[in-house]
Amino acid sequence: MISTSDLKTGLTIEYDDSIWRVVEFQHVKPGKGAAFVRSKLKNLRTGALQDKTFRAGEKFETAHIETKTMQYLYEDNGNHVFMDTSTYEQLDIPGERIEEELNYMKENMEVSIMMYGSEVIGVEVPTKVELKVVETEPGIRGDTSGGGSKPATLETGAVVIVPLFVNKDDVLVINTDEGTYVSRA
Repeated sequence: MISTSDLKTGLTIEYDDSIWRVVEFQHVKPGKGAAFVRSKLKNLRTGALQDKTFRAGEKFETAHIETKTMQYLYEDNGNHVFMDTSTYEQLDIPGERIEEELNYMKENMEVSIMMYGSEVIGVEVPTKVELKVVETEPGIRGDTSGGGSKPATLETGAVVIVPLFVNKDDVLVINTDEGTYVSRA
């Protein structure tokens, strides 16, 4: 058990029959009345963000989230198959649970699977991934006064905005947190 004074960013807690990660928090001591904690929590099962206010001294159960390194193998009828790299056990995760992450995952890529007991909470892809451009318009120089940009479709189906000099079949480094172009690989 932990109390509100132990809350910190990144901590996972059990609250209201769900698992929450503390995104941000602030201890408030008003001039009149009791102290309290304002927090922003992310529900790890649904992905929803909620603002919660707790009285000082309120207690929570910590949620122990285990992270396993697994390799993404393939998609099979809407389920995505991952293999534990140490035990070779396979795990199926429905596509609806990991829609955002699928934009940056390609076969045989190693990812981190977050688990609470035997329940899969989510998938964490590396912060930067290298993906190939499968479709983009040719960039025409002289059309813009500034840098200029255009959309490009990647091998996973994700669409990112790239500079005009990027061509089809280029391999790009993509930031998965923001879904943005970083550089050529």
